[in-house]
Amino acid sequence: MDKMNHAFEKMKMMVGMEVEEEQRAAEEESSLSFMEDLNRDCALTTKQRFYGFAICLSAGLTCTLLSMLVFFNPVKFGITFTMGNLMALGSTAFLIGPQRQVTMMLDPARIYATALYLASIIIALFCALYVRNKLLTLLAIILEFSGLIWYSLSYIPFARTMVSKVFMTCFDTEF
Repeated sequence: MDKMNHAFEKMKMMVGMEVEEEQRAAEEESSLSFMEDLNRDCALTTKQRFYGFAICLSAGLTCTLLSMLVFFNPVKFGITFTMGNLMALGSTAFLIGPQRQVTMMLDPARIYATALYLASIIIALFCALYVRNKLLTLLAIILEFSGLIWYSLSYIPFARTMVSKVFMTCFDTEF
């Protein structure tokens, strides 16, 4: 019955009817964000988290390795490689939880690396599924792999700075 009243009050708010202030305050207190709901509903034991991580990571690595079998067909390669990356990325959500995963991905220290990586995944899938151009798909996969490396380096303290300095010294030649 409480759920029915709750739904009725939400409907009142949606159509612009007045809702009692006490009920509105209770509504704001009880409403949780999507990620908080997801974390609350997905309470896993440590053993279940480890199994989920291992299965998802294994499936991701398997897809990534199997993509090498179809390397000369960039469309199939792009799809399997990208799906493997997505599964491997999702595996860490089992260990630390989806809310913390998203929070870490959107951390100011790695927001650009996350954006580059996710954009490269979208570009690779777009090139493989819709454009179906082998050269563009291959270039998108190279971009995706570079994004994956840069994103992974964002989790190692000072790794991106060190790699940047190494590349700058390699390509900084004075004549």
